[in-house]
Amino acid sequence: MSLPKPYLVRTGLDEILDGLHEGDAFPPERELAARFQVARETVRQAVHELLVEGRIERRGRGTVVSRPKLVQPLSLQSYTEGAQRMGRTPGRLLVTWEDTTVEPETAAALDVSPWDRVMHLERVLLADGVRIGLESTYLPRHRFADLADDFDPTTSLYAALRARGVVFGHATERIETVLPSPREAALLESTTAMPMLLLNRRSVDTGGAPIEVVRALYRGDRVAFEATLTDR
Repeated sequence: MSLPKPYLVRTGLDEILDGLHEGDAFPPERELAARFQVARETVRQAVHELLVEGRIERRGRGTVVSRPKLVQPLSLQSYTEGAQRMGRTPGRLLVTWEDTTVEPETAAALDVSPWDRVMHLERVLLADGVRIGLESTYLPRHRFADLADDFDPTTSLYAALRARGVVFGHATERIETVLPSPREAALLESTTAMPMLLLNRRSVDTGGAPIEVVRALYRGDRVAFEATLTDR
């Protein structure tokens, strides 16, 4: 029994990638179709899968092998620490830094009233200058009102909070797959068809008082998460 052509093409592309390195040119669809003796549409679908997985990327008019995904631990480690652990240079671009009101659900998570103002920090996350995530953080203003006086939004928020004596106790996180809005896609230099990883987190200190509520959107082709599990 012969194997399906899409399977053979995808297996062949994986073998080609195994022999290439980051930044190497990936063969064009026309060449691949001739090599595997299949229709270009069959090759195009397999190439699209590799693009979504983040193994290759478009660059100019060609396609090249991507850098491995940034793997972030599911922990109370900061983004800066996670990126540096993988030998990457972290960075941030400020989008929004404001006092605002939030919907009742977020207000309750921060243990404030819906009409109370909270601090909202929105930043694009970078790894080696490449946009990989969009992070929105909400903080109870009554607790961190002085943060706006000297905090540099291009640096680590967790480091700034810890410098103020904040001790993280635990966090609850939920991760799901979503498609970005047009605004989010533009900020991440992506498209609305690119699958994203949405992380929602609520962190509290050792006394149970809320520290933050975070909504972070990560490009699925550039970021992965890992967790260490133990059997109690």
